[in-house]
Amino acid sequence: MTNFSELTATQLTSHLIMLGLLLLFAIAHSGLAALRPKGEALMGPRAYRVLFALVSLPLASVLIIYFINHRYDGLRLWNLQGTPGVQTAVWVLSAVSFLFLYPATFNLLEVSAIAKPQVHLYETGIIRITRHPQMVGQVIWCVAHALWLGTSFMLVTCAGLILHHLFAVWHGDRRWRDRYGEAFEAVRARTSVIPFWAIVQGKQSLKLQEFICPAYVGVSAFVLLFWWLHPVLIRATRATGW
Repeated sequence: MTNFSELTATQLTSHLIMLGLLLLFAIAHSGLAALRPKGEALMGPRAYRVLFALVSLPLASVLIIYFINHRYDGLRLWNLQGTPGVQTAVWVLSAVSFLFLYPATFNLLEVSAIAKPQVHLYETGIIRITRHPQMVGQVIWCVAHALWLGTSFMLVTCAGLILHHLFAVWHGDRRWRDRYGEAFEAVRARTSVIPFWAIVQGKQSLKLQEFICPAYVGVSAFVLLFWWLHPVLIRATRATGW
């Protein structure tokens, strides 16, 4: 049986630093989302989106770099690398996770603040499967990477990421309710947080034609590009020395 008391002080420190970085990102990201109505009224939607990006993107970059450089820290709880089919399963799960993580908000013109950023309430495409695709995508991503890495550092990272996204489920629903009122309650009644549950209940039905759009094509292309650049990204992060 693995004994967590075997963690060295250095290994424990990296675990705590990762939790601290995740907490900092969660406070900044969710905090700015909560302040969006007041911020947009004060600064305008485009300026507030730029502020959001200037805060969120550097924090996210630090998180990614630190995670990559310390992903094998701590105890190795299992090692399935080399097991037939595992690598393929990890890549497939990772690709699926990106399909959930990004299309719901994948409007590059709004993300870049070229077009006026807006909060969208809809129930098409991926929303028919789950009302909170980013949470589902994050869970799938964590399962895939935990399967591959099997380290205590990975489990700590997964715990932080999933807890943040579970909070975001409540936080997102509250913000939608505050903005849209009864219109959101109607959408909430026809959708589900648990993937496919609304479809099983007969409240929704999949319409595959809704997935044939630039957002999903763009994410699919990004997955292929990321697969190709993955080794380059890992080598680049090592140069930071974090």
